[in-house]
Amino acid sequence: MTLLHFSILFPFLFAILVPALYRKLRFIPTGWFVLPVPALLFIYFLTNIGTTMNDGTISSTISWIPSLGIQFTVYLDGLSLLFSLLISGIGALVILYSIYYLNGENEKLNNFYVFLLLFMGSMLGIVLSDNMIIMYTFWELTSVSSFLLIGYWHHRKKSREGAQKSMILTIFGGLCMLGGILLLNQITHSFSIREAISQSAEIMNDPFMAGALILFLLGAFTKSAQFPFYIWLPDAMEAPTPVSAYLHSATMVKAGLYLVARFTPVFGMAPEWFWIVSLTGLFTMFWGSFHAIKQSDLKSILAFSTVSQLGLIMSLLGVGSAALQFDSIDDNLYIASIVAAIFHLINHATFKGSLFMAAGIVDHETGTRDIRKLGGLMSFMPVTFTISMIGAFSMAGIPPFNGFLSKEMFFSGMLSVLKLNFLQAESWSILFPAIAWIGSIFTFLYSMIVVFKTFTGKFQPQKLKKKPHEAPAGMLISPVILGTLVVLLGLFPGLIAKSIIEPAAGAIFPKLQAHTGAFPVHISIWHGFTVELLITAGVIILGILGYITLRKWQAVYKLFPEKLTLNKAYEKILHAAGKGSNKLTNFYMTGFLRDYLAYTFAFLIVLAGGTIIYKCAFSFYPKDSAPIGIYEVILALVMAAGSISILFAKSRLTAIIALGAVGYTVALFFVFFRAPDLALTQLIIETVYVALFLLCFYYLPKLQKRSKSVGFKARNLVISIGVGALVTVIALSANSQRSGETISDYFLKNSYTLAGGKNVVNVILVDFRGFDTMFEITVLGIAALGIFSMIKLRKAKEEDR
Repeated sequence: MTLLHFSILFPFLFAILVPALYRKLRFIPTGWFVLPVPALLFIYFLTNIGTTMNDGTISSTISWIPSLGIQFTVYLDGLSLLFSLLISGIGALVILYSIYYLNGENEKLNNFYVFLLLFMGSMLGIVLSDNMIIMYTFWELTSVSSFLLIGYWHHRKKSREGAQKSMILTIFGGLCMLGGILLLNQITHSFSIREAISQSAEIMNDPFMAGALILFLLGAFTKSAQFPFYIWLPDAMEAPTPVSAYLHSATMVKAGLYLVARFTPVFGMAPEWFWIVSLTGLFTMFWGSFHAIKQSDLKSILAFSTVSQLGLIMSLLGVGSAALQFDSIDDNLYIASIVAAIFHLINHATFKGSLFMAAGIVDHETGTRDIRKLGGLMSFMPVTFTISMIGAFSMAGIPPFNGFLSKEMFFSGMLSVLKLNFLQAESWSILFPAIAWIGSIFTFLYSMIVVFKTFTGKFQPQKLKKKPHEAPAGMLISPVILGTLVVLLGLFPGLIAKSIIEPAAGAIFPKLQAHTGAFPVHISIWHGFTVELLITAGVIILGILGYITLRKWQAVYKLFPEKLTLNKAYEKILHAAGKGSNKLTNFYMTGFLRDYLAYTFAFLIVLAGGTIIYKCAFSFYPKDSAPIGIYEVILALVMAAGSISILFAKSRLTAIIALGAVGYTVALFFVFFRAPDLALTQLIIETVYVALFLLCFYYLPKLQKRSKSVGFKARNLVISIGVGALVTVIALSANSQRSGETISDYFLKNSYTLAGGKNVVNVILVDFRGFDTMFEITVLGIAALGIFSMIKLRKAKEEDR
């Protein structure tokens, strides 16, 4: 196992130790033991910057299921390194912040840190996996672990509902992505991402391409909260602030962006990719910023701002894919859009992480996040105010902070669409800079609301649950570090231009980089008087005017009826699905075993019988069949007589004896067929069943004759005859269509040489069908745990009484 593999598994392995550390060392906050995990990972990834700067990569493979082409292959390049640094670096700061934010006396912090480590390892698994099946496995693990983190305060109804909503939507997207992976595998005959990139030209000419493209984008859009799937993100704000700062600013929501960036070399040559990604991102950017204005909860404002910022980055990735639409690249306009997306992704992690932490401090020290109750906190919380101002001004795109630089580059990317000359883009291209400009005005507005509605204006102590004061120094360390990065990257963007941004851009466009050489990244705070600067000036001027006149025009939001929102649509769909499933369940869950058997057998007749008829699969060649002896005929007649006797039995005792006779006759068949171990097993089971049945039914009342309708009896007759006939037809057809060596011959020849066992049945169960046996044991284990839990819970309730 290499260090790269271990970097993914390290958080999972350490999560096993957290409960023990929590119990044994209660006098030390558990977070101090967890903090070294992301810190060490961050240091390790930093040491690989030199490799990616020189266009180098690191790859390693562990064989897992080679017969299916599934290998645990990890791959580190500029793009995966960027995300790994964000996951581990922001993770370390969030854990440090959580040590002071969460109250260890009232919180089950062992659960919190276990969930957080599971999420961290899953995110690293996504960005470092080259095999798409492995990536999908970690993808769904992020959905599960984020569900646990969002619902961490499970005693709150809103936390449970927010966790459920995020789970439903992101798991739906994950299943769509799995469908895309399988379609892509049909085209490339590989699950390797690098192999898919190398076959991108062939993928474009395949009929499965469009389906795979759509399915991948559904996975990305649900995870990155793009319209219309963004509705889970605001509800996820019910999670503790450290979770919001980690999942919703730097990691989970960025997974969808990573997926689009990683698969741009695969699908980027398709015009559909450009239009869907760029327009969805741009509209999401506008929609999120527009709806952020009407929120009154600080974290809700930041949630919608996250939706908006994610849309901004997504639109840049879509516009950047236009570089793949041309045979030759003479200018780097569209590559610059990719550079802008990467730069703003980094900037967003810094300013949004600091803003979430600042909002958490305000809530922690005042007891509320409602901006209608806040105001005048600047004198009480000067450090928090400074952090919030830096983060909000960066988000608004005001110089000299890093958000200003990437926002300028965003405008450049949207203006570059005006120069497109394919797919009649000229007639639609004006929408790109226009929507970007309007959305940026709303971005400026909600950024000002976050700062000034909270820290300036009238102080309202009577509306606060606590007397406000500055947070402890330990709680301020993480947001101060992020705020410092906001300023440093704004003044000195060259610190990461060559080392991080350039290798990441090269990883997104590997073929273009190989053709044109390295992509030079030049980011400076001053580019002269440009159109982009003029647009920014317009944003600031109109944003200030909009903030001053906010009360006069904010009533426009009342024009949008609550009943027509996407949240209401989600609730109605969920309610209708629940109501429909209840009706369906009540229809077939009658409480009678005979009905369940009827459904099962009827389905078998329709599915298997219909397939045989449709495929004309029945054939019968008796010359290859073994001769039937007189003893077999007699046993068959005995079984038939016993089965028929059950139907006419007037007492349970008679029915049980007749059923036992059938079972013992089957055991005799095994004896004649030279299977003594099966015969012995059948005899033992049959004896136990008959004894148990007699013991149980002895205490039941006598059978009472019940009249059944003709239709009921006819249904049972048709099903029983149909099942018998179907099984007979399948057995005869299977025996008559032997085209090669039988599986029994294979087992007989190889049981000893391959598995070292002379008892063929045992070898089949333990070795050849080892997974079946393991899963059967697992099912029994789960059932046993469930029964034990129910008994334990019932016992606990009785003790409480």
